[in-house]
Amino acid sequence: MSNNDSRILLLWLEGPLQAWGHNSKFGVRDTLNFPTRSGVLGLLCCARGAGGPEVEWLAQMATQTMEVRAYARADKLGVPVLREAPLRDFHMVGSGYDDSDPWQSLLIPKTADGKKAVGGGAKMTYRYYLQDSVFAVALQVPAAQAEVLTDALKNPVWDLYLGRKNCVPTELIFQGNFDNAEAAWQRASALAGNKQRVLSYSVLDGETDEGEVITLNDVPVQFGPDKRYRDRRVTLVEHSHG
Repeated sequence: MSNNDSRILLLWLEGPLQAWGHNSKFGVRDTLNFPTRSGVLGLLCCARGAGGPEVEWLAQMATQTMEVRAYARADKLGVPVLREAPLRDFHMVGSGYDDSDPWQSLLIPKTADGKKAVGGGAKMTYRYYLQDSVFAVALQVPAAQAEVLTDALKNPVWDLYLGRKNCVPTELIFQGNFDNAEAAWQRASALAGNKQRVLSYSVLDGETDEGEVITLNDVPVQFGPDKRYRDRRVTLVEHSHG
């Protein structure tokens, strides 16, 4: 996963709630069971204070590998406990505002021509969240960017969150800058052990015969108002215990 021209950043994603949407439609905001590539790169953009299209930077990052490992809570025998079901939040957007007040009016959803959206500007949405989840992400980055990204994660320009702004991390996200993936995973394993967590499943780049192959549309080509993505294939590998 690493060579002389790259480094491995270890990110630790832990919090009461996480949301990694990849196929959200209109009023339904879903979440995958693991962090998306677009979500992780978006997190790095927040750390860097980069809010534009970022086309050139994303093109550089598109060739870098990313592996995710999920860690579950363990019982006294070290066996993973059953994962919490996703939380569904019923959410109203734009309701209860006085459109005669110019400031409140800004919070009411509008159509492209500035009129109130269908339903008087109020929208009903359902938002899904992972509960009590922990992920370690080993992200390959170009060596020339490793120190810049390390500094950004240690001193982020904007707040860092786990997919959505209400998903606050409860552990430091940046956990090290390593020569290779093996060293990064040793650090992740030690951290998981301290938290009484055990490896539950992994998400590998590309297709292998080790598990279930999934197609995701989560490789960002352009951020900003006109977001664009392309597909990638990943392999989901379940890990058994005992």
